Formats: sequence, structure tokens, C-alpha cells
Amino acid sequence: MNTKQQLRALVQARRGVIVPGAFNALSARVIEDLGFEAIYITGAGVTNMWFGLPDQGFMGLAEIADHTARIRDAVSLPLIVDADTGFGNALNVRHTVRTLERAGADCIQFEDQIAPKRCGHFAGKDVIPIDEAVNKIKAAADARQSADLLILARTDACAVLGFEAAIERAHRFAEAGADILFVEAVTSVDEIRALPQRLDCPQLMNMVVGGKTPIFSAEDLGGMGYGLVLYANAALQGAVAGMQKALTVLQEAKRLEEDPELLILFAERQRLVGKPEWDALERLYT
Repeated sequence: MNTKQQLRALVQARRGVIVPGAFNALSARVIEDLGFEAIYITGAGVTNMWFGLPDQGFMGLAEIADHTARIRDAVSLPLIVDADTGFGNALNVRHTVRTLERAGADCIQFEDQIAPKRCGHFAGKDVIPIDEAVNKIKAAADARQSADLLILARTDACAVLGFEAAIERAHRFAEAGADILFVEAVTSVDEIRALPQRLDCPQLMNMVVGGKTPIFSAEDLGGMGYGLVLYANAALQGAVAGMQKALTVLQEAKRLEEDPELLILFAERQRLVGKPEWDALERLYT
């Protein structure tokens, strides 16, 4: 199977596959190296780590396409790409699908927020009218070059219009051609349990550490019928915590040693970026 078919099989199994978020090629390499089965290229992570800005619509199509292409070159896992609102109207969504599919996406996520969007767990969100949102999903489904490319439709209506409105939008998105549904920022255990019962299409549940949604284990979510369990920024939060810890020690002690509790070892860093393979190629061509 190609990576798109692999992802479809993972989603349809509905066993709560954990999908960590990557914000650059090295973070994607770490995810693959640890044995995860798919990667989510996170718009929030790219915005935070590339620009040093909050997740409030600062990322554009060029940035996410560039990151997708670089990550596609670095790993062989299926890639789910966060395309925010599609960067405009239905025609822009069509262009976004063509661009990200060409860059190596196996699944592209679109959401129904107004522009500029903001993190699903921020206050002050709003959503576009339902018919406009549905037409953007139709445009996305129609634009794909490969029938295997998956469309992931996210709604943020739960926080704005209520749970029932979010369910209605998700139903409409599935009818418009979405392959996976994502109801963002549900706030109760009952809502989490209800979604797989109310929606036939495979679903993703977003676990945001420190966010509005109650945290469940992937095993529990898989038992409920969720296909994917997203930890979009766990790697980012861990990386920042690690940087803060290492640099605090450096600032206080004025030196650093090779301490595996504090720093990745030099040899391990070279392994992760493929230096042994590049050394072999150098010998081959010299």
C-alpha cells in the first residue's frame, strides 16, 4: 500500500491510533524513529516554532507546503497536513489541495473558522456559515488528483454554536466528501462518548494538554470507536521544555557535559539526521 492507503486503513480500523504532531523534518524523524504510525504536520507548531507567534492565522500556504515537502523527504510515514481554513474561499481551498498534494500530503485538514483563524482551544473563535463551509469541503474533495488522498473536515462550531450544531456540520461535511471528521474542543466526557455514536464517518479526537477537552487514553478512545488520537503539539511542548532545562543549566553552571538526562548525545543526533547513510554515499561516490 502507498502512504495514503496506509492512512485510510489506520483510520478505518478505529483503534485510536496516536498521531503526534511534527513542526519540522527533525521532529518528524523522531516520531518515525519511535515507531508511531502517522504524522500530523501542525499549523500551530509551524507558527510557534517558525515564526515565534501564536496560532492565530499567521501561517500561509507557502509555509505549510514547504514544511510538508521537507518532511515528506525525511520520513516514509503517512502525513496529515493542517491547512487551517484553506487560506481563503472554496477556490483557494482547491488551490491548497493541489499544492499540498503535490508537496506530499496524504490527508489535508480544513476547518470552518472565519479568517484569521485561531487555535481551537483559544477564546474568541467564530465560524463561517454552514453552506459556505460545506462548499469548501466539496471543493477540497473535487480538487484531489489521487482518489486515495483523504480530506479531514474539522468544525469549531461546538464552542460557538453548541454541540448539536457541530454534529450537524460534521454530518454535512461527510455528505460533501470528507473522509475523516474532527469535532474540535468538546468540553465534556459525555460529548466525547457521544460523537462515535452520532457520526458514521471515522473520526479524530484532539487531545490538547492544558486545553478544554478532557484527556482520555488512546486505548479508551479506540474502544469508543475513534480512528485517530491527535497530540498535535506534544513534541513541541517537550522540545521547548527541554531547551529551557538545558539552557538554564548552561546559564547557571557556565558549562555543559554529555548528560543523556539533559541532552541528546552527539552520536544519537547524527543517527537521527542520517549521517551514517550520508557517509556511505560519500564513500560510494568518492
